[in-house]
Amino acid sequence: AEHPPIDLATVDYTVHDPATLNERFGHVLDYMARVELEVDRNVLELTTLLPDPPEIDRHFYADVWQPQELRHGIILDRLQVELGRDGAQPDLTTISLKLKILGALAHLGSFQDVARMLYYLTGMATERSAVLAYNRLHDGLTEMGEDAAAQTIVAQIRRQEPGHYAFYTLSARGHWARLAPWQRWTVRRLRSISFAPV
Repeated sequence: AEHPPIDLATVDYTVHDPATLNERFGHVLDYMARVELEVDRNVLELTTLLPDPPEIDRHFYADVWQPQELRHGIILDRLQVELGRDGAQPDLTTISLKLKILGALAHLGSFQDVARMLYYLTGMATERSAVLAYNRLHDGLTEMGEDAAAQTIVAQIRRQEPGHYAFYTLSARGHWARLAPWQRWTVRRLRSISFAPV
């Protein structure tokens, strides 16, 4: 693969102070692991929202983003289990009513362009949040002297996240320029009433 998931053989789960790490970052690891593991549901949502995506979008979410995010979740979940926590409980099947409605409307070609723009904007926001969160987690782990987790887990994950952000940003810029005024208005309106990053 051109953009392979993190190689599990490069990950070191050595932790020097599991109790303190759990106390300080256990809840963060659980949240991040769950969000990353829910990538299969996210792809299900995408296939609902974008019934006929361009090949570049399908390639990105199926061949790059999904395998990378799933691997991130597996790694983070194993780290939290190593700390004595329960494994993450991701929701892999729930698709919200609003996405089902948008997906039904997206069968109309001109509305699918609106749905695509919402997908890009949401992807930009959530990936930017992920970059910031992984930077803070890395700094916290380094400050604690938990170098194995900082370098072989979080540093590798945060190295992949900016590529996801770049895909959404470039896609959004190019797509926005092609939207008609009514589509731009619709995107702004739907975004203002429905946006919530993960």
